[in-house]
This record gives sequence, C-alpha cells and structure tokens, in this order.
Amino acid sequence: MNEHDSERMKGMLESLGYAEAPAREDADLILFNTCSIREKADDRFVAHLREAAALKRRDPERVIGVGGCWAQSVKDNVFRQFPFVDVAFGPGQVHKLAEFLTSDSITAQGFFEFEGFTGHLPAKRGRDFQGWVQISAGCNMVCSYCIVPSTRGREVSRPQDELVAEVRGLAADGVREVTLLGQNVNSYGRSLRPRASFAELLYALDGIEGLDRIRYTSPHPSDMKEDVVRAHAELPSLCEHIHLPLQSGSSAVLKRMRRTYSRERFLDRVALIREHVPDCAITTDIIVGFPGETDADFEETLAVAEEVGFDGAFTFIYSPRRGTEAAAFADEFLPHELCVERMERLVEVIQRRARERAQRFVGRTLEVLVEGTSRHDASRLRGRTRHNKVVNFSGLAAPGELVDVEISAATSQTLQGEQASLLLARSA
Repeated sequence: MNEHDSERMKGMLESLGYAEAPAREDADLILFNTCSIREKADDRFVAHLREAAALKRRDPERVIGVGGCWAQSVKDNVFRQFPFVDVAFGPGQVHKLAEFLTSDSITAQGFFEFEGFTGHLPAKRGRDFQGWVQISAGCNMVCSYCIVPSTRGREVSRPQDELVAEVRGLAADGVREVTLLGQNVNSYGRSLRPRASFAELLYALDGIEGLDRIRYTSPHPSDMKEDVVRAHAELPSLCEHIHLPLQSGSSAVLKRMRRTYSRERFLDRVALIREHVPDCAITTDIIVGFPGETDADFEETLAVAEEVGFDGAFTFIYSPRRGTEAAAFADEFLPHELCVERMERLVEVIQRRARERAQRFVGRTLEVLVEGTSRHDASRLRGRTRHNKVVNFSGLAAPGELVDVEISAATSQTLQGEQASLLLARSA
C-alpha cells in the first residue's frame, strides 16, 4: 500500500512539473512517505528527517514534506516536534500535497482528515508491466496491536465498475500483472450499495484483454470464504498464491490480539485452499513475543508452522504502537532476549519447511514474468512465477516478457533454472 501511495505521489509531482533529483541535497522538495507499523520504521525515518533538516538550514527555500501513516499518527505533534517541516498529510490526503505546492501559502500546513478513497491521481509505476490497484481504503478490524485503523480510517470500497475500468486501462497501457490492494481485501464491497463481494470482483477482472496475472494482498482468515478459494481454481489469470496472515498459532494469543479467528479456523482455511488448489503457495505473517505469550503459546505457533509448511513468511518481534490496546499491556512485555531466541527458532522452522515445499518445483517448467537481471549475477535474469517465487535463470528475454523456465534447483526463498526455449535450441 505504501509503495502504491509513493507511485501516486511521484505521478502527481511529475504532473506539476517536478522531476526526480539525483540526490537529496539537489532537491527543491524532499518528500517522505512514511510507514508506522513497526517501531524500527519510525526510528529510521526520524534519522532521515534530521538529515533533511540540516539541508534546509543551508537552503531555507527547500520544502520538506511528510506524508503517510507516521504523519497521521503524530498529527498533533509533528510541527511542534519538527518545526522545519512545511507540509504534513495522512495517507488519505495525498492529493492535498498538490494543493499546498501550488498555493501561495508560506505557513506550514497539515492535512489529516479521512475522506475515503482519494486515489484518483496519476501514478508513476515502478515497472511498466506491473501495477497496483487499490480496491478499498481503511480498515474496520480492531486488532489490538495494529495502528492502521487509526492512520487510514474506516473501510471504504471502490465501485466495481470503476475498478474494472481502471484495470482495463492499465492492461491497455501494457500492464500484464496487477496486484489488488486493501487492508482486508476479503471484506471488499460491504460498504457498497448494492453490496458486492471480493469474489465477484475477481471474476469481473478475469479475462480482461492483455491481463495475464491477478494478485492481491492481504486477506483476513476470518473472511476467507470458499468463493474466493474457488476463484483461484477457476480463473486463469488469478495466481496460485495466497498470503494468509497467521500472526500466532495460539488461539489464546489470537483472542488477545482480537484477530476474530482461532487456530482451528486458520488450519481449516488452509485445508480448504489445498483441497481446491493443491499447488497453491501459501505465505504468512507471524508476530513473536506478543505481550503475555507463554512458552506453550509459542510452541503452538511452531506446531502450526510445521503442519502448514508455509512457502514463505514475514516474521516480526512484537513492537508496541502508540494508541493501540496492546501498548497498554506493558507489564506483560517479554524480555527482548527471549523474543530473539523464539524468533530464531521460528525462522529455522519456516525456512526448513519452505525449502522442503520448494522442492516440488524442481524438474517442472514454470511460467516466469521477467523483472530484470538477477541481483547477484548480471549475466542471469530474474522473475517471478505465478506462485510468487523468485526465479534466477539463464535466458534471453526482456523485462515484462512471460517465458517458460525449467527449474533445476530450489532454496527456501528462490528457484534456479534455464529458459526452456534455450534448452530446446541447444538440443536441436
């Protein structure tokens, strides 16, 4: 979501005549798009902001802007704490940046109201052949550890016909793969009248000419219904990958997290996915060291990771967020050393099971969307399968092309292979 917001900011700035500067010190405008989901992001951002302040002292005409979730979360203090900031705005107020930059105002301004979806802005895509599409804004969940509802507001869905038109336009512009974005994509359509469903949206998007792949992130286990799982089995463009956040394998911890599902419900959703889409890649998010997490709770998380065999996972040590319910559980915070030890044990299980799961691809020929050259070997190419697995391979193809790659090796995170057409040419 933040990457998409950044693309919208870049597109809007270009429409105003701005061009990206080669270095921070060369910029007339320094703009930060911030995340606040974990404490580490906050700390890194503040260090960058201090550097921008030093540049502004050298050139007082330089404009410094701060957008995104961090700005929203500290809206009452941002100008008092950082008086050199000229404009600040929340994720729902990106369009106000243009208003500020084109005004004659010389006073600092902040824009923090929730207005629902405000994404009708030009976007500068990072890749011509891939695009983000925001299907909803905000979140109605009340997870006790999460700051997102307070920074992005209540959930508002965009009309289905508007989304179909946007995706059709992206496909006509050369986009081959779209990723649908929402804090909880499965609850899409509940705010619409008449109501719609996420599965209906997926069926409406499938078959758009020129569109080869549809992805989405993130669903919520409580709202993962059979109609969406069946869509994965039936729609040619819908990729065989579901990111299903677990957060904890303990029902007791999930209840304290206010996740609205149990361990059993999560495992039932996994079983449903593998019944209808046996080859589907399942990835997840897991928080270690949530306040009050016991040894037994953590062992349950390890057991779920072993049983499911995730294809990958984002793992985090719990980070208290200002204004959240869990931040008040300070007397139950766990020692950092214990959290690190648990994290190491969890990562070992995740990586081992992911490596085991990845072996099913060895010897198969998979469709890969080429993204560019390999990050570790410029003589090889890099791309992703429909399962969202990174593939480094030998071949001759341009970014944006779909090629068949014969997989020869697999690790927990990447696959290795060679373009099938080259193998055929060599054997001929």
